[in-house]
Amino acid sequence: MNIKRAKNEIKNALKAYLTTDEFGAYRIPPIRQRPILLMGPPGIGKTQIMQQIAEETGVGLVSYTLTHHTRQSALGLPFIDKVLLGGEERTVTAYTMSEIIASVYREMERTGVKEGILFLDEINCISETLTPMMLQFLQCKTFGNQQLPAGWVVVAAGNPPEYNKSVREFDVVTLDRVKKIDIEEDFGVWKEYAYRRGIHGAILSYLEIRREHFYRVETTADGLQFVTARGWEDLSELMQVYESLGIPVDRQVVEQYLQLPQVASDFANYLQLYDKYKQVYRVDELLSGTWEPVRASELRDAPFDEKLGVLGLLLSRLADGARDAYRLDALTDALHADLLAIREGEKAISSLPDEKRAALADKRNGGSSDKDALYVASREVERLDAYRQTLMLEKVPEDQQFDRLKALFSSDVDARAAAADKTDAELANAFAFLDAAIPDSQELVLFATELTANWFTSWFIQNFGCDAYFAHNKRLLFDDTQKQLLQNIESARNEES
Repeated sequence: MNIKRAKNEIKNALKAYLTTDEFGAYRIPPIRQRPILLMGPPGIGKTQIMQQIAEETGVGLVSYTLTHHTRQSALGLPFIDKVLLGGEERTVTAYTMSEIIASVYREMERTGVKEGILFLDEINCISETLTPMMLQFLQCKTFGNQQLPAGWVVVAAGNPPEYNKSVREFDVVTLDRVKKIDIEEDFGVWKEYAYRRGIHGAILSYLEIRREHFYRVETTADGLQFVTARGWEDLSELMQVYESLGIPVDRQVVEQYLQLPQVASDFANYLQLYDKYKQVYRVDELLSGTWEPVRASELRDAPFDEKLGVLGLLLSRLADGARDAYRLDALTDALHADLLAIREGEKAISSLPDEKRAALADKRNGGSSDKDALYVASREVERLDAYRQTLMLEKVPEDQQFDRLKALFSSDVDARAAAADKTDAELANAFAFLDAAIPDSQELVLFATELTANWFTSWFIQNFGCDAYFAHNKRLLFDDTQKQLLQNIESARNEES
């Protein structure tokens, strides 16, 4: 299955494992709560989805890469203990608490959350001395005589032997005690994730043309060479920061992430074309509606790959604008909730910014991967600090403070409205340009389809509307229906003759 289906399977299993009966006991006894074993090629997102699952379900998460551990760190260190056995005091070997089990307890104390996921990565690449302990853990959820706390679900991940020479095969006894899920790469699923994560537009438009370059692992005379989803995402992060710093991304930089020379070279060449399209078509002018007629003529006569490149530029910029609107919308909602809490006397503006700052620190320390949530939380703290500072500087009497806060909040509402208006105008201008350049074309159909597929533009259209999108979508759907009807009529005529 693909990684999206695997994520849903884990969430469903987690929900089932943590469901209790009327007496508070787990409906599936812990001994029957099979550890989940994810098996699939490296770099397709097995580790990434665990953080997402924990954040979406509200449970704790402790992650370990087992190739970094020894028997001692997993089992604990031995020491001599004295116990009463058979009426006599005897010396026996005991063990300190496993580092892994101790980390689970520390996470419970840090967050106050008593249920969670223990994620063990590279489970089938462990050392020979650690193998018996790990197999015991998968079968019994114990290291030595120390039990994993109730309410904690074990998820392990490993790579098939063709991707890693140090892989150890599990025996039937172990496999018969786990819930095994085989995963394979899927570009369509990754593209959904990439839109949500804000992956660089050049990468998305390139992979739309060269889907076969999304994930490849090849054995060559120079060793194993590969391109993975993880490589594309990490390269995207670097490209975005490099762009803000004015640092160019060339083939030598790309090869550090895409370790298959053919793909790295091809993408580096595409990047040069992508930058050229930026300069030639002047996307800022296209989105502001100030483009010159010659731009439409240039796109009309351009080859297919160039048209897709320009569409990629437009879609990327529109997604950025929709993402800004989404963040401001979320910020406004958060600040509105804060003001309600202040009005009801549940919170005080004097202490609320510090409470929110502490909550933000907890999110960051917990390894949250939701950039948008972190951004909104940071801006919320910033705005609450500004509110408090304004009240102090203006020496606003206590009985007038809430009215002043409402006035300050109105500027945030105006900022949200301005962002929505800007994005709506850019969408309309983009459609106007494409209508002039490539009306009623397959590329225009693709553009409308990708607006729907992109999480942020889809969210924007659903929440704020977009006359240009709905008008084109209706027309394109009508045209598709008309074409299908004509094809059906033609088929019927051929059958009659």
